[in-house]
Amino acid sequence: MDEMELTIRGMVQEGKGILAADESLPTLAKRFSQFGIESTEETRRSYRSLLFSTPGIEHYISGIILFEETLTQRDDHGRLLPEMLSSRGIVPGIKVDRGAVPLAGSPGDKITEGLDGLSLRLRTYKMQGARFAKWREVYAITEKNPSWIAIDANAEMLARYAAVCQEEGIVPIVEPEVLIDGDHSMERCLDVTEIVLHAVFHALYRHGIILECMVLKPSMVLPGKAFFPRAAPEKVAESTVRVLKRTVPAAVPSINFLSGGQGPEEATVNLNAMNALFRNPPWALSFSYGRALQSKALEAWGGKSENSNKMQAVFLERAQLNGLARRGEYRPEMEGA
Repeated sequence: MDEMELTIRGMVQEGKGILAADESLPTLAKRFSQFGIESTEETRRSYRSLLFSTPGIEHYISGIILFEETLTQRDDHGRLLPEMLSSRGIVPGIKVDRGAVPLAGSPGDKITEGLDGLSLRLRTYKMQGARFAKWREVYAITEKNPSWIAIDANAEMLARYAAVCQEEGIVPIVEPEVLIDGDHSMERCLDVTEIVLHAVFHALYRHGIILECMVLKPSMVLPGKAFFPRAAPEKVAESTVRVLKRTVPAAVPSINFLSGGQGPEEATVNLNAMNALFRNPPWALSFSYGRALQSKALEAWGGKSENSNKMQAVFLERAQLNGLARRGEYRPEMEGA
């Protein structure tokens, strides 16, 4: 309990959020290829070292989710990246799931693998500096999905993962992602999100999870990407917080949203709307973005060392703007200022 409480205090801080830098090798290779960057062990190390060593990000980033490879990589000064982060007051974490596969008996739904050997892996990650973990389950929305089989099975997997983490003194980030692919309405997303979160917290209760020592990483309530018109930030905020009030116990210290395909500005303005409209909610409303924090920085870098300072400046600005959104103080005119 003591070490998990210490980890939570480091992860949940006013004006700060979590960077998701846990892209798998194929995912990072795909993102690199968009800017003509070859994905090698050295380019991945160089990119993440530059990102993590950006001066000033410790004022806006409290934790970083790492990929397994990153735990053993070093910065340009020879320091292990988890050690470098810890020295700056940034808590290192680790993605531990092994990816989603089709769920038998439920066409169109998926289930995430990786529970086998998780305890042993967590002990190794902990020795390498990780203090929290992340596991993602995904829920597609169609006329038939997600099925009740998928809702129950995915909730059970999240709870079993969280139980193993807490048994090892690791804070679990529980990530039930309701996907925004498709043409479903915001109302349909709201209904699915509410059902999913109810199932997740029932499963967490059954497995005896200490709610004060976990973080929830959900998607916002949004219409599908192919649905028009797009939702106004105030509508996103109102719908999302309404669902959270119905499903998430006040004992959970922080809700760190994933960006889930939103653009950088969209993810920031929607988070800001929640914190501007709902003062003093029972939990912190923060961010745990991947692409929404990194995409502009990666474009600015382009794999070229001469662009390092430019890349770090772009990343710092994105982190700062989301730190302001965490307080409800972001304004669109701040972009590029």
